[in-house]
Amino acid sequence: MPEIGTVLREGKGKKIYATDDPDQAIVFFKDEAMSFHGLKRGRILGKGEVNNQICEHLFSLLAENGIESHFIRRIDARHSLIKRCEMLPFSVRIRNRVAGQLSIRTGLPVGMKLEQPVVEYVMRDTEMDVDPVINHTHIYAMKAATPEEMDEIDRLSLKINDLLKAYLKDINIELIDFKLQFGRFHGRIIVADEITPDTARFWDSNTHEPLDKDRFRRDMDNVAEAYQEVLHRMLGAG
Repeated sequence: MPEIGTVLREGKGKKIYATDDPDQAIVFFKDEAMSFHGLKRGRILGKGEVNNQICEHLFSLLAENGIESHFIRRIDARHSLIKRCEMLPFSVRIRNRVAGQLSIRTGLPVGMKLEQPVVEYVMRDTEMDVDPVINHTHIYAMKAATPEEMDEIDRLSLKINDLLKAYLKDINIELIDFKLQFGRFHGRIIVADEITPDTARFWDSNTHEPLDKDRFRRDMDNVAEAYQEVLHRMLGAG
């Protein structure tokens, strides 16, 4: 395992550490869970280990389909080696059904299937109660990304959505929505952060039961078991 250096940043579910290689970092996945901008906090036992394996699995799937991410390799149960990116200050959320804030903002019923994916850009790390939704012109005004970079982000986001929907359908999971983050690595736009039940809504295709962080948000039972079930299906045991 590479030597762990100083903490570069810490989020709701992860810590990022420097290494002696300026192009590489180490991510540590935590069991802590947080929602509603920190108003609700708790722990999901074993979440860090499950999310680390899910990231390895899904980022490997992206690589097999020609999509570069920050993932290099999983080191152990909770640590992975990643490329050290310059992270963009916004997230991309791709929605296939109405859920969460989309229902609140539009009045559309939760669960309604969208005729085409809704792609949203959301500011990260704000102190507001709800992270603000922004558009391309905001992004250009902030000089957060160029038009060429946004074209690539949009292309990658929709391609990843198509790949994940098809893959998850085969294991009886419907991809309701998910969040992507992007970074620059030696001038290239690449996928970064994570794709896990912390950052995506996964529903069982038959029962429509959530298999994700919504169980924690909504005080449902079997939260850890839902995360484990997602991994179980991905590894082909279910």
